[in-house]
Amino acid sequence: VNRLFIEPALGMGYPQNLGILTRHLEKQIRPGDEANMAFAFDFIGVQNYFRLVAKHSWWLPGLLVEEVPAKKRGVPVNEMGMEVHPEGMYEMLKQFGSYNGIKKIVVTENGVCYPDRLHNNAVNDQGRIQFFQDYLVQVRRAKLEGVPVEGYFAWSLTDNFEWSEGYHPRFGLVYVDYATQQRYLKDSGRWFADFLA
Repeated sequence: VNRLFIEPALGMGYPQNLGILTRHLEKQIRPGDEANMAFAFDFIGVQNYFRLVAKHSWWLPGLLVEEVPAKKRGVPVNEMGMEVHPEGMYEMLKQFGSYNGIKKIVVTENGVCYPDRLHNNAVNDQGRIQFFQDYLVQVRRAKLEGVPVEGYFAWSLTDNFEWSEGYHPRFGLVYVDYATQQRYLKDSGRWFADFLA
């Protein structure tokens, strides 16, 4: 599905092999549209949190696929049930890095939520530290293979409001006590600071 956005913007036109997603698209394209969409980006930003595994299904007309939930596949998951799959970062960066015309890629979001517990004004979140170590190895791997990765942003600096999930899942490097608004640097925040230094 990401191809529907990136390929036209790179002057490649719309992908025509995506089934129902592109079946009626040709009727909407006017002469000159594809040329007007091409743009020379300074960089593209990508986000990576989890991968989706799908299987054939007759129940979703058009796409003919349905998600196979991570919990049913017995793979590591975060607190929201999304798969933790570091190699997915590498695969995504290689995919986007293979396009001609992409000068620079910045990972604008990547992070994980685990059930953080504040104890004696500290949060020992070794799972998050391991997550960042594993994912950054994959970013470096892609970069060493020639993918023009020039930046990486951890999601997020502080715990925050997560769309429909509210304040429950915590992604931050800094723990927020929502009742008092007090902030506490998590062990992952200390690790990240040392890593950057």
